Amino acid sequence: MIKNILTIIFFFNLFVLSNTYSQEKIAFIDINYIFNNSDAGKKINKEINKKNKKINSELIEYQKKIDTKKKTLLTQKNVLSEEEYKKKFVELEKNLNEYNSIIKKKNKDLNNFKTKVRIEFSKDLNKILEDYSKKNSISMILKKENILIGKTDLDATREVLNLFNDNIKKITVK
Repeated sequence: MIKNILTIIFFFNLFVLSNTYSQEKIAFIDINYIFNNSDAGKKINKEINKKNKKINSELIEYQKKIDTKKKTLLTQKNVLSEEEYKKKFVELEKNLNEYNSIIKKKNKDLNNFKTKVRIEFSKDLNKILEDYSKKNSISMILKKENILIGKTDLDATREVLNLFNDNIKKITVK
């Protein structure tokens, strides 16, 4: 008798809980798509690309200068004394090492900038998502890249992108 009552209670709870969970609303978004296609994201991506191109052009320009100096030094090898040649060679290596450290610092600064941009973007996006989930009674919003398969009508990327564009005009890095 007690087993039957426990079984009935178990199935009743299972039925009630499954109905409760099935009423939860879930959505997913593609965060990278929003970052790359939002107006603010496009602006900041242009800025990142501009900084990256500047670093690369400086690197190419300096590489050309170093190559020219190396060729000049090699042509002077037989003319210069061994001491003078070694002195100029050491100086050239020193300049190369200094420039390499400058480039490393610039790349590190660029990577730090990218990280700060992503943090600020995430903060702005979280505010939008909180508001969106409240207005649409969504219990959970997942990242699209973490979903193996899902119904396309659960994809809220476009709606969130429009909200992001309406509310966030610029990503400012502090």
